[in-house]
Amino acid sequence: MSRYLAQRLLGAIPTLIGVSLLTFLFIRLIPGDAIAARLGTSTALTPEQLASLRAYFGLDQPLLIQYWNWLSSLLHGDAGYSIRTGRPVLVEITERLPATLELAAAAALIAIALGIPLGLLSAVRPRSRVDVAARVGGLVGLSLPSFWLGTLIIVLFSLYLRWLPNTGGYVDFVHDPLGNLKLQIFPAITLGLALAAATMRMTRSAMLDVLSADYVRTARAKGLRPGLVLRRHVLKNGLIVVVTLLGIQVGQLLGGAVVVEEIFTVPGVGRMLLAAIVQRDYALVQGGVLAIAILFVALNIFVDLLYGYLDPRIRLA
Repeated sequence: MSRYLAQRLLGAIPTLIGVSLLTFLFIRLIPGDAIAARLGTSTALTPEQLASLRAYFGLDQPLLIQYWNWLSSLLHGDAGYSIRTGRPVLVEITERLPATLELAAAAALIAIALGIPLGLLSAVRPRSRVDVAARVGGLVGLSLPSFWLGTLIIVLFSLYLRWLPNTGGYVDFVHDPLGNLKLQIFPAITLGLALAAATMRMTRSAMLDVLSADYVRTARAKGLRPGLVLRRHVLKNGLIVVVTLLGIQVGQLLGGAVVVEEIFTVPGVGRMLLAAIVQRDYALVQGGVLAIAILFVALNIFVDLLYGYLDPRIRLA
Protein backbone atom coordinates (compact mmCIF):
# COMPACT_ATOMS: atom_id res chain seq x y z
CA MET A 1 0.00 0.00 0.00
CA SER A 2 2.73 2.48 0.92
CA ARG A 3 4.66 1.65 -2.25
CA TYR A 4 1.56 2.18 -4.37
CA LEU A 5 0.86 5.49 -2.65
CA ALA A 6 4.41 6.67 -3.23
CA GLN A 7 4.16 5.74 -6.91
CA ARG A 8 0.91 7.65 -7.31
CA LEU A 9 2.32 10.72 -5.57
CA LEU A 10 5.41 10.69 -7.78
CA GLY A 11 3.25 10.19 -10.85
CA ALA A 12 1.14 13.20 -9.89
CA ILE A 13 4.12 15.57 -10.09
CA PRO A 14 4.33 15.66 -13.93
CA THR A 15 0.55 16.08 -14.08
CA LEU A 16 0.61 19.10 -11.79
CA ILE A 17 3.56 20.62 -13.65
CA GLY A 18 1.70 20.17 -16.93
CA VAL A 19 -1.44 21.78 -15.48
CA SER A 20 0.55 24.74 -14.19
CA LEU A 21 2.35 25.19 -17.52
CA LEU A 22 -0.84 25.03 -19.60
CA THR A 23 -2.60 27.43 -17.24
CA PHE A 24 0.35 29.80 -17.41
CA LEU A 25 0.27 29.82 -21.20
CA PHE A 26 -3.50 29.89 -21.73
CA ILE A 27 -4.15 32.83 -19.41
CA ARG A 28 -1.59 34.84 -21.35
CA LEU A 29 -3.27 34.03 -24.65
CA ILE A 30 -6.31 36.06 -23.58
CA PRO A 31 -6.22 39.43 -25.36
CA GLY A 32 -5.42 42.37 -23.13
CA ASP A 33 -2.83 43.34 -20.59
CA ALA A 34 -2.96 42.54 -16.88
CA ILE A 35 -1.94 46.06 -15.87
CA ALA A 36 -4.44 47.71 -18.20
CA ALA A 37 -7.23 45.40 -16.99
CA ARG A 38 -6.40 46.26 -13.38
CA LEU A 39 -6.28 50.05 -13.87
CA GLY A 40 -9.21 50.30 -16.28
CA THR A 41 -9.87 53.21 -18.61
CA SER A 42 -10.24 55.88 -15.92
CA THR A 43 -6.54 55.91 -15.00
CA ALA A 44 -4.09 57.51 -17.41
CA LEU A 45 -0.45 56.56 -16.95
CA THR A 46 2.59 57.47 -18.92
CA PRO A 47 4.46 54.76 -20.83
CA GLU A 48 7.24 55.00 -18.24
CA GLN A 49 4.79 54.34 -15.39
CA LEU A 50 3.25 51.38 -17.23
CA ALA A 51 6.72 49.95 -17.87
CA SER A 52 7.57 50.39 -14.19
CA LEU A 53 4.43 48.51 -13.13
CA ARG A 54 5.12 45.71 -15.61
CA ALA A 55 8.65 45.42 -14.27
CA TYR A 56 7.37 45.37 -10.67
CA PHE A 57 5.12 42.38 -11.39
CA GLY A 58 7.76 40.71 -13.61
CA LEU A 59 5.64 40.96 -16.77
CA ASP A 60 8.45 42.51 -18.81
CA GLN A 61 10.48 39.29 -18.85
CA PRO A 62 10.22 36.43 -21.39
CA LEU A 63 7.48 33.88 -20.73
CA LEU A 64 9.92 31.09 -19.95
CA ILE A 65 11.66 33.24 -17.32
CA GLN A 66 8.31 34.28 -15.87
CA TYR A 67 7.21 30.67 -15.52
CA TRP A 68 10.49 29.57 -13.98
CA ASN A 69 10.43 32.43 -11.46
CA TRP A 70 6.86 31.60 -10.50
CA LEU A 71 7.55 27.86 -10.20
CA SER A 72 10.72 28.34 -8.15
CA SER A 73 8.92 30.77 -5.82
CA LEU A 74 6.04 28.29 -5.48
CA LEU A 75 8.43 25.56 -4.37
CA HIS A 76 9.49 27.92 -1.56
CA GLY A 77 5.89 28.51 -0.49
CA ASP A 78 5.33 31.76 -2.37
CA ALA A 79 2.61 31.70 -5.07
CA GLY A 80 2.96 35.39 -5.81
CA TYR A 81 0.65 38.34 -5.22
CA SER A 82 -2.69 39.17 -6.74
CA ILE A 83 -2.60 42.13 -9.11
CA ARG A 84 -6.24 42.79 -8.31
CA THR A 85 -6.03 42.92 -4.51
CA GLY A 86 -2.31 43.09 -3.79
CA ARG A 87 -2.65 40.21 -1.30
CA PRO A 88 -0.71 36.93 -1.34
CA VAL A 89 -2.29 34.33 -3.60
CA LEU A 90 -2.11 31.63 -0.92
CA VAL A 91 -4.09 33.85 1.46
CA GLU A 92 -6.74 34.47 -1.18
CA ILE A 93 -7.08 30.74 -1.91
CA THR A 94 -7.17 29.60 1.72
CA GLU A 95 -9.91 32.12 2.45
CA ARG A 96 -12.05 30.98 -0.48
CA LEU A 97 -11.36 27.25 -0.41
CA PRO A 98 -13.57 26.30 2.60
CA ALA A 99 -16.73 27.57 0.88
CA THR A 100 -16.01 25.56 -2.28
CA LEU A 101 -15.02 22.42 -0.37
CA GLU A 102 -18.15 22.56 1.75
CA LEU A 103 -20.33 23.14 -1.31
CA ALA A 104 -18.79 20.17 -3.14
CA ALA A 105 -19.04 17.95 -0.06
CA ALA A 106 -22.70 18.87 0.51
CA ALA A 107 -23.52 18.22 -3.16
CA ALA A 108 -21.76 14.84 -2.94
CA LEU A 109 -23.74 13.91 0.19
CA ILE A 110 -27.00 14.78 -1.55
CA ALA A 111 -25.96 12.69 -4.54
CA ILE A 112 -25.03 9.71 -2.36
CA ALA A 113 -28.17 9.96 -0.21
CA LEU A 114 -30.46 10.10 -3.24
CA GLY A 115 -28.62 8.40 -6.07
CA ILE A 116 -27.38 5.16 -4.50
CA PRO A 117 -30.64 4.10 -2.72
CA LEU A 118 -32.78 4.98 -5.74
CA GLY A 119 -30.38 3.21 -8.10
CA LEU A 120 -30.32 0.10 -5.93
CA LEU A 121 -34.10 0.04 -5.56
CA SER A 122 -34.51 0.56 -9.30
CA ALA A 123 -32.16 -2.35 -10.05
CA VAL A 124 -33.84 -4.69 -7.57
CA ARG A 125 -37.27 -3.95 -9.08
CA PRO A 126 -36.65 -3.49 -12.82
CA ARG A 127 -39.52 -2.26 -15.01
CA SER A 128 -41.60 -1.43 -11.96
CA ARG A 129 -43.20 1.94 -11.24
CA VAL A 130 -40.31 2.82 -8.96
CA ASP A 131 -37.83 1.96 -11.70
CA VAL A 132 -39.66 4.02 -14.32
CA ALA A 133 -40.03 6.99 -11.97
CA ALA A 134 -36.36 6.83 -10.98
CA ARG A 135 -35.16 6.67 -14.59
CA VAL A 136 -37.40 9.53 -15.67
CA GLY A 137 -36.28 11.58 -12.67
CA GLY A 138 -32.66 10.84 -13.46
CA LEU A 139 -33.10 11.93 -17.06
CA VAL A 140 -34.77 15.16 -15.95
CA GLY A 141 -32.02 15.81 -13.41
CA LEU A 142 -29.34 15.41 -16.05
CA SER A 143 -31.20 17.63 -18.51
CA LEU A 144 -31.75 20.65 -16.25
CA PRO A 145 -29.00 23.29 -16.61
CA SER A 146 -27.57 24.36 -13.26
CA PHE A 147 -28.02 28.07 -13.97
CA TRP A 148 -31.73 27.56 -14.74
CA LEU A 149 -32.31 25.33 -11.73
CA GLY A 150 -30.48 27.73 -9.41
CA THR A 151 -32.49 30.68 -10.69
CA LEU A 152 -35.74 28.73 -10.30
CA ILE A 153 -34.86 27.83 -6.70
CA ILE A 154 -34.10 31.46 -5.88
CA VAL A 155 -37.35 32.73 -7.42
CA LEU A 156 -39.55 30.05 -5.88
CA PHE A 157 -38.13 29.43 -2.42
CA SER A 158 -36.50 32.77 -1.64
CA LEU A 159 -38.51 35.48 -3.42
CA TYR A 160 -42.00 33.97 -3.25
CA LEU A 161 -41.98 31.62 -0.27
CA ARG A 162 -39.20 33.50 1.59
CA TRP A 163 -38.01 30.33 3.31
CA LEU A 164 -34.30 31.04 3.16
CA PRO A 165 -32.06 33.84 1.91
CA ASN A 166 -31.07 33.50 -1.72
CA THR A 167 -27.64 35.09 -1.36
CA GLY A 168 -25.43 36.40 1.36
CA GLY A 169 -21.93 35.05 1.09
CA TYR A 170 -20.49 32.46 3.43
CA VAL A 171 -20.62 31.86 7.17
CA ASP A 172 -18.24 29.45 8.87
CA PHE A 173 -20.02 26.29 10.03
CA VAL A 174 -18.13 26.18 13.32
CA HIS A 175 -19.16 29.69 14.35
CA ASP A 176 -22.74 29.63 13.01
CA PRO A 177 -23.96 26.19 11.91
CA LEU A 178 -27.55 27.28 11.25
CA GLY A 179 -26.52 30.35 9.28
CA ASN A 180 -24.07 28.25 7.28
CA LEU A 181 -26.74 25.70 6.35
CA LYS A 182 -29.20 28.44 5.36
CA LEU A 183 -26.69 29.88 2.90
CA GLN A 184 -25.33 26.60 1.55
CA ILE A 185 -28.43 24.43 1.20
CA PHE A 186 -29.74 25.93 -2.06
CA PRO A 187 -26.38 25.92 -3.90
CA ALA A 188 -25.77 22.36 -2.68
CA ILE A 189 -29.15 21.21 -3.97
CA THR A 190 -28.52 22.89 -7.32
CA LEU A 191 -25.22 21.05 -7.73
CA GLY A 192 -26.28 17.84 -6.02
CA LEU A 193 -29.40 17.04 -8.07
CA ALA A 194 -27.52 16.62 -11.34
CA LEU A 195 -24.86 14.52 -9.60
CA ALA A 196 -27.58 12.46 -7.89
CA ALA A 197 -29.18 11.74 -11.26
CA ALA A 198 -25.88 10.55 -12.74
CA THR A 199 -25.17 8.49 -9.60
CA MET A 200 -28.60 6.87 -9.72
CA ARG A 201 -28.23 5.82 -13.35
CA MET A 202 -24.72 4.48 -12.81
CA THR A 203 -25.77 2.64 -9.63
CA ARG A 204 -28.70 1.02 -11.41
CA SER A 205 -26.53 -0.14 -14.30
CA ALA A 206 -23.79 -1.48 -12.01
CA MET A 207 -26.23 -3.28 -9.71
CA LEU A 208 -28.03 -4.92 -12.63
CA ASP A 209 -24.72 -6.36 -13.83
CA VAL A 210 -23.88 -7.68 -10.36
CA LEU A 211 -27.36 -9.11 -9.75
CA SER A 212 -26.97 -11.31 -12.84
CA ALA A 213 -23.58 -12.65 -11.75
CA ASP A 214 -23.09 -16.34 -10.94
CA TYR A 215 -21.96 -15.79 -7.34
CA VAL A 216 -25.16 -13.86 -6.58
CA ARG A 217 -27.32 -16.68 -7.92
CA THR A 218 -25.25 -19.14 -5.87
CA ALA A 219 -25.74 -17.08 -2.72
CA ARG A 220 -29.48 -17.01 -3.30
CA ALA A 221 -29.53 -20.77 -3.97
CA LYS A 222 -27.83 -21.34 -0.63
CA GLY A 223 -30.79 -19.72 1.07
CA LEU A 224 -29.20 -16.45 2.18
CA ARG A 225 -31.61 -13.68 3.06
CA PRO A 226 -32.18 -11.16 0.22
CA GLY A 227 -31.00 -8.28 2.40
CA LEU A 228 -27.78 -10.09 3.26
CA VAL A 229 -27.14 -10.89 -0.40
CA LEU A 230 -27.59 -7.24 -1.31
CA ARG A 231 -25.28 -5.95 1.42
CA ARG A 232 -22.55 -8.56 1.24
CA HIS A 233 -22.40 -9.48 -2.44
CA VAL A 234 -24.25 -6.95 -4.58
CA LEU A 235 -23.75 -3.52 -3.05
CA LYS A 236 -20.07 -3.80 -2.23
CA ASN A 237 -19.05 -5.08 -5.65
CA GLY A 238 -21.34 -2.77 -7.58
CA LEU A 239 -20.12 0.33 -5.75
CA ILE A 240 -16.71 0.21 -7.42
CA VAL A 241 -18.07 1.77 -10.61
CA VAL A 242 -20.17 4.24 -8.60
CA VAL A 243 -17.19 5.32 -6.50
CA THR A 244 -15.21 5.94 -9.68
CA LEU A 245 -17.96 8.17 -11.02
CA LEU A 246 -18.31 10.06 -7.75
CA GLY A 247 -14.57 10.61 -7.52
CA ILE A 248 -14.47 12.17 -10.99
CA GLN A 249 -17.66 14.18 -10.56
CA VAL A 250 -16.79 15.57 -7.13
CA GLY A 251 -13.37 16.54 -8.45
CA GLN A 252 -15.05 18.40 -11.28
CA LEU A 253 -17.35 20.13 -8.81
CA LEU A 254 -14.35 21.78 -7.18
CA GLY A 255 -13.59 23.73 -10.32
CA GLY A 256 -16.91 23.54 -12.12
CA ALA A 257 -19.08 25.27 -9.52
CA VAL A 258 -18.41 28.68 -11.06
CA VAL A 259 -21.96 29.15 -12.32
CA VAL A 260 -23.61 28.13 -9.05
CA GLU A 261 -21.21 30.20 -6.97
CA GLU A 262 -21.92 33.20 -9.18
CA ILE A 263 -25.71 32.75 -9.01
CA PHE A 264 -25.77 32.41 -5.21
CA THR A 265 -22.80 34.79 -4.66
CA VAL A 266 -20.87 32.10 -2.80
CA PRO A 267 -17.32 33.44 -2.19
CA GLY A 268 -15.61 30.27 -3.39
CA VAL A 269 -12.60 29.45 -5.53
CA GLY A 270 -14.66 29.19 -8.71
CA ARG A 271 -16.05 32.70 -8.38
CA MET A 272 -12.60 33.98 -7.47
CA LEU A 273 -11.12 32.40 -10.61
CA LEU A 274 -13.82 33.90 -12.81
CA ALA A 275 -13.04 37.40 -11.56
CA ALA A 276 -9.30 36.73 -11.83
CA ILE A 277 -9.60 35.61 -15.47
CA VAL A 278 -11.64 38.67 -16.40
CA GLN A 279 -9.05 40.97 -14.82
CA ARG A 280 -6.03 39.02 -16.12
CA ASP A 281 -4.83 38.31 -12.59
CA TYR A 282 -2.17 35.86 -13.70
CA ALA A 283 -0.80 34.76 -10.34
CA LEU A 284 -4.25 34.23 -8.84
CA VAL A 285 -5.45 32.17 -11.81
CA GLN A 286 -2.32 30.01 -11.76
CA GLY A 287 -2.52 29.42 -8.02
CA GLY A 288 -6.26 28.73 -8.02
CA VAL A 289 -6.16 26.24 -10.90
CA LEU A 290 -3.17 24.47 -9.37
CA ALA A 291 -4.96 24.20 -6.00
CA ILE A 292 -7.99 22.61 -7.70
CA ALA A 293 -5.70 20.24 -9.63
CA ILE A 294 -3.99 19.15 -6.39
CA LEU A 295 -7.35 18.43 -4.76
CA PHE A 296 -8.53 16.52 -7.84
CA VAL A 297 -5.40 14.34 -7.87
CA ALA A 298 -5.67 13.70 -4.12
CA LEU A 299 -9.33 12.72 -4.49
CA ASN A 300 -8.55 10.26 -7.29
CA ILE A 301 -5.76 8.68 -5.25
CA PHE A 302 -8.20 8.27 -2.36
CA VAL A 303 -10.72 6.62 -4.69
CA ASP A 304 -8.06 4.19 -5.90
CA LEU A 305 -7.21 3.30 -2.31
CA LEU A 306 -10.90 2.76 -1.62
CA TYR A 307 -11.04 0.08 -4.31
CA GLY A 308 -9.00 -2.25 -2.13
CA TYR A 309 -11.54 -1.94 0.67
CA LEU A 310 -14.56 -2.49 -1.54
CA ASP A 311 -13.05 -5.47 -3.36
CA PRO A 312 -10.17 -7.34 -1.65
CA ARG A 313 -9.42 -9.04 -4.97
CA ILE A 314 -7.97 -5.76 -6.19
CA ARG A 315 -4.30 -5.57 -5.27
CA LEU A 316 -2.65 -2.18 -5.17
CA ALA A 317 0.88 -2.81 -6.34
